[in-house]
Formats: sequence, C-alpha cells, structure tokens
Amino acid sequence: MNTTTLAEEYRRGVLFFEAKDYITAARILAGVVAEDPGNLSVRLLLARAYYHSAQLGRAEAELRRVLEQEPAEAYAHLLLGRTLQRQNRGSEALPHVRMHAVMTGS
Repeated sequence: MNTTTLAEEYRRGVLFFEAKDYITAARILAGVVAEDPGNLSVRLLLARAYYHSAQLGRAEAELRRVLEQEPAEAYAHLLLGRTLQRQNRGSEALPHVRMHAVMTGS
C-alpha cells in the first residue's frame, strides 16, 4: 500500500471510529497497522476500537505493544487497566490504573 493510500485508509478508519462503527474501524485500522507497525497513534486508536467493540483480548495485545514501545504512554496504561477490569482481572489492572493516575496527576 502506498503512503497516500495508507493515509486515506487511516482517515477512513477514523471516520468509522467517530461514527461509533468500531468493528469496521478496527478492520480498517488493523490493515494500516500491518503496513506501518511502528505508528503508535494508529495502534492506540486500533486498541480503542477493539475495546469499544468488546474485542478485549485484541485490545490488550495492542495496548501491550504500545507500552513496549512507549512505556510513558499514560492513556495506554489507563485503557489497558480498563480492558483488564472488563475481563475481571482487577489485580492485573490496578498497577496500570495507578500508573495513569501518577503520570497525569488524576
């Protein structure tokens, strides 16, 4: 996929995400991430789409990849914590929720 097409696909994914069609957004954004795996902002949006469409295992995997590359990504910690909570894994979630609170002062 060329850069123009990749940018267009990303914009399409964002449009579907904003329209709350998270499953379609995730499908599109997964293709963008496959082409540009180092793009953390796209990967984070993909994780959000997975989270909102209750694809929690996939959301968790993407969030862990984000945090491997950027441990200081506060929102990724929060969303990973919330993802783990939705899977009834509260003890695993707590450190991530706390990390977000420390990083953001909230």
